[in-house]
Amino acid sequence: MLASVAARDVAAARVLEPHLDALAILDEARDDGFRENLDATGTWGVFAAEAPGTRPAARQDAGTWTLHGTKPWCSLAADLDRALVTAWIDEERRQLFAIDLRDPSVTARTGPWHARGLDRVVSAPIDVDGAVATPVGDAGWYLPRPGFARGGAGVAACWWGGALPLRAALCEAARSDRADQLARVHLGRADVALWAARAALVEAATAFDAGVSASEDLHTARSRAVVADAVETVLAEAAHALGPSPLVADLQVYIRQHHADRDLARTGGDG
Repeated sequence: MLASVAARDVAAARVLEPHLDALAILDEARDDGFRENLDATGTWGVFAAEAPGTRPAARQDAGTWTLHGTKPWCSLAADLDRALVTAWIDEERRQLFAIDLRDPSVTARTGPWHARGLDRVVSAPIDVDGAVATPVGDAGWYLPRPGFARGGAGVAACWWGGALPLRAALCEAARSDRADQLARVHLGRADVALWAARAALVEAATAFDAGVSASEDLHTARSRAVVADAVETVLAEAAHALGPSPLVADLQVYIRQHHADRDLARTGGDG
């Protein structure tokens, strides 16, 4: 479904994916016995990125948690209702919290956000000064849970879907009366890359459905690497065959969520 949305509008998929991820996280927390008295309605984001010099803190006073500080890279914070936010509860531990982004103690900045793609999906910091926060899971629960890997695979599905219109454009160019062998080569490379990426996503989804939790991280890492490489191939082939295209900018920004060599190094350590 995410791939289908991305094939129509990459920005729409970029908005939808974290909302669905947040709902999945809340469901997982409920199943693990952590979610109580939490309003899950409205639109959601997931703000878990870190940046040097920013370290939002969570404090507890008389049983009530509040958040303080600046959280970077909060996509669409000015437009969403609620968010799941990671914050530090001491020097070494982080925990996930749900906050109301409409709370007066939450300020969503409008920048800096200078992007040549996904310009509608503003990813800027939020400043939080005592917003009431609801714990979602214990300290350290967010990253090692099985659903974390599935969320990463969902992003890869969006990347893959976002490349499909480029394949369609390459196909149209290869079938035109003026097409030569090079046009068909560009299409062939893109087609093979996307076919392999789809196979990787299907294999990961099959493993998830089978409940093979021990290998979910590895399946996700492998599928993300394969899909990212495929999308980069399609972008390159489209640039050579089609020139500048309005289909490209959003996808180029979105695919930068892949950490390339760092993710491959992590996969090499787990494989």
